[in-house]
Amino acid sequence: MSMDNFMTMLKPMLEGAQMTVLLFFIAIIASIPLGFLITLAVRSNFKPLSWFAHGYIYIMRGTPLLLQLLLICFGLPMLPVVGEYLVLDRFVAACLGFILNYAAYFAEIFRGGLLAIDKGQYEAAQVLGLNKWQTTTRIILPQMFRIALPAVTNESVTLVKDTALLYAVAVPELLHYAQTAVNRDFTIFPFFVAGVIYLFMTLIISMSFKWMERRFKFE
Repeated sequence: MSMDNFMTMLKPMLEGAQMTVLLFFIAIIASIPLGFLITLAVRSNFKPLSWFAHGYIYIMRGTPLLLQLLLICFGLPMLPVVGEYLVLDRFVAACLGFILNYAAYFAEIFRGGLLAIDKGQYEAAQVLGLNKWQTTTRIILPQMFRIALPAVTNESVTLVKDTALLYAVAVPELLHYAQTAVNRDFTIFPFFVAGVIYLFMTLIISMSFKWMERRFKFE
C-alpha cells in the first residue's frame, strides 16, 4: 500500500476516532457523578427511592448496551402520543444510552467502595467532632475513590471499546470508517489500523488512571 493510499485511509479513521474520544469524555464526565448519586439513592433510608435505584441498576446491567441504544434511537420515537417529541440526534441518543448504562456500573463500583470502608472510620470521625458533611467529604469519599479507582479504570477501558457500538446506530466513528475502507479496498489492513488506534487510546486512559491511583495511594 502506497503512502498516499495509506493517508487516504487513515484520515477518515482519525476523524472517526475523534467521535470515539468525544463520546468517551461525555460518557465519563456524566456517568461517574450520576453513578455516585445512584449509589446514594441505593443507600437511602427512603425505601421507594432505594427500590427504584436497585431496579434501575438491575435493568441497566441486566440488558445489553446495544439493546438500550437501539431502544433510545429507534424505539422511543415509536411510542404513541409522545414519540414525536423523543426523536433525538443519533449521537445525542448514543451519549444518553452510554451515560445511563455506565452510571449503573459505576454505582455498583462506588457502593462496593463504601462497603469496604471500616465502620470504625465513622466512629472515629464522631469522636473527633466532625459533622456528617465533614465526615463524608474529608474521610469517606477520599477512601471510597481510592478503593474504587482500579475498577473505574477497568470500566473506562471497557467504555472505549464499547464505543464501537455506535456503528450499529449509524453514527460514523472509528470502526465505521475502518469497515468502509475494507469494503472499498478489499483488504483487512484497516481493521489492524483501527485496532492500533483503539490500543493507543486505551493505553493513554490506563496510564492516566494509573497515575491517579499512585497519587491517591501516597496522599
